[in-house]
This record gives sequence, structure tokens and C-alpha cells, in this order.
Amino acid sequence: MSEKSEIEKLLIEGAKSEGSEISDSELKLIDKVIQDYAPEIAYLYQFREDESEEQQIKTGRLHENRILGIILKFYLEGKKKITTGEVEEEYKRYFKEIARSTISTYLNMLKNESTLYKERDGRVVYYIFYKDPPIGIKPFWFTRIFCIVPAYFDRAIIFSKLYINAKKYVQQYNSIYGDGNKELIFRNFKFIIGLIVLNIFKNRSSKCVLCQFSKREVYNKLEELIGVAVKDRSDVLPEELLEDVIKKYSEIPTFDGIDIKREEIENDITREILRCAEMYKKDLDFQIMVSIRRKDLRLKQKLALEDQEIDSI
Repeated sequence: MSEKSEIEKLLIEGAKSEGSEISDSELKLIDKVIQDYAPEIAYLYQFREDESEEQQIKTGRLHENRILGIILKFYLEGKKKITTGEVEEEYKRYFKEIARSTISTYLNMLKNESTLYKERDGRVVYYIFYKDPPIGIKPFWFTRIFCIVPAYFDRAIIFSKLYINAKKYVQQYNSIYGDGNKELIFRNFKFIIGLIVLNIFKNRSSKCVLCQFSKREVYNKLEELIGVAVKDRSDVLPEELLEDVIKKYSEIPTFDGIDIKREEIENDITREILRCAEMYKKDLDFQIMVSIRRKDLRLKQKLALEDQEIDSI
């Protein structure tokens, strides 16, 4: 087996193990969307394993990196004051669980380093960024301080909810803007949302490649596989749809993406995507047809390779 195949096998096995352990209801929503929209990367997209954790080296820096990434996720939501309990809940959502006392230790270390500061409200202690995180910084430098996993997964959750509730949004849109082709708008709306979710995970894997704690060869492979899934569903779409909607919504504001507040989701964002679902209906129809043909071709290629492997045994 080639080195490339070994990496892919490692990625699939590790990701399947993580997939079988998903219990969080919102992370399950993402999984449902990926299984429906891009089953070829089911399990793979969520891979979260680090070299440092596996080898038990630099784990202190790793915990700090992840804790700051969790606080960043809240910060991007507009929540700037975070308790130890909130960090603990988010930590076990995305990573292997560690004790609250360990989290408290690292929060206090970050306070002593003047990365965070404390604020008390009665018996409740809040941790706050001493300075606002930078905007527009190169990902290489950013990932040395902040883990970007929570922020990207949180954005994927936002759009997964739109995908799951697509029928409701299409009905609302039609009741306001006229009786269009509901089935067509519904299909196109879900296709655009699904592509945004895929691109979120492509963006995430491209940052994880740069992380000092990561298994870089594995994340490189992950980015490649998700990139193929994205290309199969986007390469004949108009540039303005890709740039103004799909790329804009799939990147976090830290890296020049759009800042999304949850209260904007059901109004401005859904309306814009639904408008695109109708405006670009011919382009989307052609892209979906191309995507289905490619999916069938890749499936045939995969079955042929599996048959070759069986014959060689």
C-alpha cells in the first residue's frame, strides 16, 4: 500500500471512531447534512486528532491553544465574557474531555500571561480577552495561538440548521415574494447551503494543516478530499455566486469572512441565499446535473478499484 493510501486509511479509521462517538445534538445535525449532501466525505470531515496529544508532548500549549479557540468562538458570537463551566462544556464537545481543574489552571495561566483578564460578578468569575483577537492576520501565525476548530464547527452548525429546516424557509420566502417553483427553489437552496457547509470544512482543514500540533500529512489529505467534493459541486457555477455567497459565508471574520450574528440568520442570510436559489436556477440546474454524473463516475471507479484489490489477494 502506498504512503498516500496509508494516510487515507488512517484518516478514515480515526474519523469513523470519532463519528461513532458523536452525542452532541448540534454536531449530529452537521453529520446528518454531510451524510445527505456529500456522503463521500462522511466521517472524514470531522477528523480532530493532534500529534502532540497522541505523543503526550507539548500538551500544556495544546490545551491553551484549544481554550483560546473556544473563547474565540464565543467572541465571534458576540459573547465576550466566558466562565470556566462554559469552556469546560465546549472543550468536551470538540476534544477529549479534561478535568475542570485542568481548565481552571490553564485559564489562570493565560491570565497571568496577560492574554486574558478576570472579572467577578458576585460568585461568578468571567474570563475576557485582554486584547481583541487580530483580524486579517495570516493563518500560520493565528493558529499558533488559537485553535480554529470550535469557530468553524460553530459556523457549520449555523448553516446545517438552515439545511435541515429548508422547507420552512422556502415557504416563508414564497409567501412574501410570490408563488415560485417551490421544489426548484427548495432543491437549489439546499444545494447552496450544503456547498457552504463543505467549504467551511475545507477552510477549516486548510488552517489545521498549519497548526504546530497537527498531523500535517493527515490534514493535507483531508483538505484534498474535501477540496474534490467542493470542486465537484462548484466548478461550473458563476463566479459571482461563488465569491459573493458561498465563499463569503463559509469563512470566519478572522480571515476576512463575513461576521454572522445568529439573529441575522432567519432574515438577511436566508433571504439572500433563497434569492440566489431562484436567480441562478439555470446555473444550479447545470451544476447539479454535472455533480450527479461525477458522483456516479467516482462510484464506478471506486468499485473497480475494490474489485482489483480483491483479485490481487
